[in-house]
Amino acid sequence: MKSLRYIAYSILLLLILLHPAAAQLSSFDVNGYAKYLISSAKYPFTDEQLTDQLLHARINTRWYPSPALTAALEIRFRGFYGESVEKIPDFTKRIKSRHEYTQLDNFLWDTKKSVGYAQIDRLWVDYNRGNLEATVGRQRIAWGTAFVWNVIDLFNPQSILDFDYEERPGADAVRIQYYTGAVSKVEFSVRPGKNGNTTAAGLLSVNARGYDFYGIAGVRKQRWVVGGAWAGDVHQAGFRGEFLVSAAPAKNAPEIIPDLSRYGTSFFEYDKPTVSVVISADYTFANSFYIQTEVLYNSIGKTENAGVFYTEALQADLLSPSRWSLFQELAYNLTPLIRIDLFGIFNPDDKSSVIAPYLTWSVKTDLDLALIGFLSSGKQYTEYGDYGNSGFLRMTYSF
Repeated sequence: MKSLRYIAYSILLLLILLHPAAAQLSSFDVNGYAKYLISSAKYPFTDEQLTDQLLHARINTRWYPSPALTAALEIRFRGFYGESVEKIPDFTKRIKSRHEYTQLDNFLWDTKKSVGYAQIDRLWVDYNRGNLEATVGRQRIAWGTAFVWNVIDLFNPQSILDFDYEERPGADAVRIQYYTGAVSKVEFSVRPGKNGNTTAAGLLSVNARGYDFYGIAGVRKQRWVVGGAWAGDVHQAGFRGEFLVSAAPAKNAPEIIPDLSRYGTSFFEYDKPTVSVVISADYTFANSFYIQTEVLYNSIGKTENAGVFYTEALQADLLSPSRWSLFQELAYNLTPLIRIDLFGIFNPDDKSSVIAPYLTWSVKTDLDLALIGFLSSGKQYTEYGDYGNSGFLRMTYSF
């Protein structure tokens, strides 16, 4: 595999050759950050406390060869050291990103207790003229209005528990947007895939009576999908939601499905359309106290043994294996530089949960310190019963 350095240089050289005259007059921006994360975790499958260190660095670049063109190249590096590398099975497979055609990543080293992994997770060219905008390459196509679960995000759904990856995963896609007004547009995006894994969908966005409304329709991995979303406010409180109706998971069942029949029915045995709905509300008081509530419903979600079906739920494009998920967040600014945050996710069927206290301190300009905890509870096979307990100390320097 070519190294990331040669890949990046080749892309930049290609852009210059395509636009030689404008390149002499172009502007170039660079920013990024470096993080140092210390963690200690206790998982149910081991009696040991796992202590690790992570060096996480990122470089974001933008090139503006002309008023109509923008190119982006963003590189992410993570260096892992500690007991998780040594004792968690298939650790490298767990951290590796996956794309259908071009990976653009490389393990720089892989030893018994240390792993170095680098990847290009953004690489796109954007053309913008008038009301038309077209973007080609590895990019983030973030559809949805809710903060925690986005059921209409067909291209790269996110997990709130992945707190150290603010940028979120990208998709190798083509995106075309046409703005019909200041707050309305028509969009079409496609992410090519092998063996029927292509995702292609259109989105219509309009504004009416102070609300933004969205409608989508398309195909995801050979399954038709239709849905919608809204965002607005009720008495100054944010109110938003999303819904998605999709063909049955059986339409794109994997060739090999583990036999989980003793725990319940496989998602890929359902042959009727599925429904997912999210309702979200939030409010900020005058004293900076913030409260947010969100509810996720999956029509085929599990009411028991949800943890066993976690991987299968991802394969079936479900954001959670459970029937119901409840999210609650409370936050408050102790000072202009110190913020405390507490959120929790609760499964009302199997009574499992994860609670995350969070404290951030802006030590000085461009330097932040954070203390984070993940505390889970639940019986074996429940959604969060095997999640374990973890504590993190993170220092971030931005440039």
